[in-house]
Amino acid sequence: MRAQVPDWNSSRAQKLIADGDIGGLIRWIRQQRGWRQIDLGKATGYSASAVSRLETAERPATDLDMLKLFADALVIPPGVLTAVLGVTPPRATTVASAQSPIASEEDPMKRRSLLAAGLAVPLAALDHLDEALALLPAPADAPTTDRLIAQYRQARAQFNQGAHAELIKALPNLLASAEACADQDEAVGYARLSACYDLATETLSKLGRYDASRITADRSNTYARISGDPLAGAASARAFSIVLRHAGRAATAQRVTLHAAAQVETTGLTTPAQARVFAQMLCTVAYAAAEAGDRDRALEMIRDAERAAALLPELPDTPALTVSPASVTLYKVGVLWSLGDAGAAVHTGRNLHPRQFATAERRGRLHTDLARAWWRWNKPEQTTHALLAAHRAAPAEVRDRPSIRAIITDLAQRHPRTSGVRELVAVTRLRTAS
Repeated sequence: MRAQVPDWNSSRAQKLIADGDIGGLIRWIRQQRGWRQIDLGKATGYSASAVSRLETAERPATDLDMLKLFADALVIPPGVLTAVLGVTPPRATTVASAQSPIASEEDPMKRRSLLAAGLAVPLAALDHLDEALALLPAPADAPTTDRLIAQYRQARAQFNQGAHAELIKALPNLLASAEACADQDEAVGYARLSACYDLATETLSKLGRYDASRITADRSNTYARISGDPLAGAASARAFSIVLRHAGRAATAQRVTLHAAAQVETTGLTTPAQARVFAQMLCTVAYAAAEAGDRDRALEMIRDAERAAALLPELPDTPALTVSPASVTLYKVGVLWSLGDAGAAVHTGRNLHPRQFATAERRGRLHTDLARAWWRWNKPEQTTHALLAAHRAAPAEVRDRPSIRAIITDLAQRHPRTSGVRELVAVTRLRTAS
């Protein structure tokens, strides 16, 4: 058969993409290129029978690593692959109205609980982002790589400053721009798109919007795999592990992060970025293991992270996915209180100081993690003062995180006369049940 260049705009290609028929699309492209099944098998390391099973849908098309090999061999553009897999959301020139039938099926007042009082992020902005994930708007400006990078830096700065309300408002346009730019730079573009969804996942998880964060985590995971970049994969796994832990699937989070760490290690850790990401992933694995109750693995991984961080220069942890000895120690605080060793957690964090952390988000996290350790140790006064310190450093870390707000509610109900509790409730504007 004479080889042809596939016409991606042909009616046949468009129908296969619209139907999500990945097997049929692979068969069509193979035939267009004049290849036999055995030729494609040799190019990808699979047998001709495996190719046949995929093309005829006898083998479920869910193995993204396998599909990436086939896409590379057949030179399928990343945008076509994501479209046929159904991970590229529909695009429109406007965002669906907040008064759409879907949005109005549930009375918004029913979604407001006592813990919603005082939130810095308006519920309308969160609902707007939910709609954008279902029907992504067109970018506000003509998308370019330079403009996207500037948007991402601004959004990351908002996260680091705890400016959650501004960030939630900016995310729909950031994601729309990243989607539009992905095809322009292929692998690099998809790594950037994955990073944007990671930022959305971290933010939504912090605000307790776990259903939406699962959507963004899934998209990030897919785009990271398509990019083929192990560092993008590690960042995606880290964000995904947060979602899994909140869903009560800490064991799965542990496996996901272990796999991502192993992938980073295969790079040889020859660059500072690779070494830092690897140390960060060891921290993430340790925390996931602690949440899963795997004490030996958690302590082993955090010790490995300490050794890895000791080889890195002491730098403030401003960028995403960076690490320093101080940040590893903060992770160790979290690992220990998660394992139930509250006293050891407090002891570990005693020498940490806010000046060791360059961002308001990390400084606030230092105090909230110590507060959680004090709370687990049944020390209400120390818990209260740690939370007041967190509020001074990063108010959003206290106001917007459901787990922290729950501690404040318990403090107000169980220890209302403890020093600082009344002030804490006042500054966080938290309403408590009488």
